[in-house]
Amino acid sequence: MKLVQLQHLIALAHSGSFSQAASDVFLTQSALSRSIRALEDELGQALFDRIGRRSELTPFGREVLARAQRLVDDADDIRDSGRLMKQGHAGIIRLGMGSGPGAMLMTPLLMRMATQYPGVHVEISRGSTDLLVQALRAKTLDAVVLDARSLKPAADLSSEVLHEMRGAFLCRPGHPLTRKRKPPSFDALMQYPLASTPLSDEVARILMERYGPQAHPSLCITLRCDEIPSLVDVVRQSDAILLAIRAAAPDLVELQVQPALAAMARFGLVTLAGRSAAPALEIVLTLMRELLHD
Repeated sequence: MKLVQLQHLIALAHSGSFSQAASDVFLTQSALSRSIRALEDELGQALFDRIGRRSELTPFGREVLARAQRLVDDADDIRDSGRLMKQGHAGIIRLGMGSGPGAMLMTPLLMRMATQYPGVHVEISRGSTDLLVQALRAKTLDAVVLDARSLKPAADLSSEVLHEMRGAFLCRPGHPLTRKRKPPSFDALMQYPLASTPLSDEVARILMERYGPQAHPSLCITLRCDEIPSLVDVVRQSDAILLAIRAAAPDLVELQVQPALAAMARFGLVTLAGRSAAPALEIVLTLMRELLHD
């Protein structure tokens, strides 16, 4: 039994005429007749009584018609859903975000979905790189946005680096270090609490190259949290200093530490290699191109 045969059954039931039904489904009358006959043979019972020039449903035919209509309607819904999903107007996307991109993307993404794509179901998870990648491999996430420096290369992961953003040491306006005539040294920063999200081995290496062994994150970071917005709030209201991407807190003051930090975060999109992408993922990529820049 084929879906198209059920469509032929519905057309003939509605018109009662082989010639009219054949025209409605763009077939010759003989082709439609063969389709209906093949369906009757498969079901083992007649679907229509031929009464003169009209064809009327048998009692069995009426029962089959009701079920055929539901099947065809469901198939139409599936087709329409597929088209909407391809256009990014339906479906579901389960996205993981690291701390840096989460601070930049989460609220704008939710706002865009709510205002422009209300038919898309969005689920956002936050966490460390290891936990997010674990969820991606378990297929409970469709994609992860994170700092590519924190990602360990693996054959089963596909990573696309889309944007680089500058890292900086940030403090509140009026901080004691902003009143110094000379740019502060790293030792001067260490006189205050230093806040950061968990840092990758690559960033740890850069810090130690610039400022010596005491700059290893395990030694110098005193306030560590996965959520940048919480750290930003603390820095706004205290003398703590934040190590983060500059764009995460435009209202904070950037400290021109000597030597310069000169470190970049590389934000990218990670998916499972060889897997089809969620259709709504293109919306995320577009937003990343718009927002993830200095």
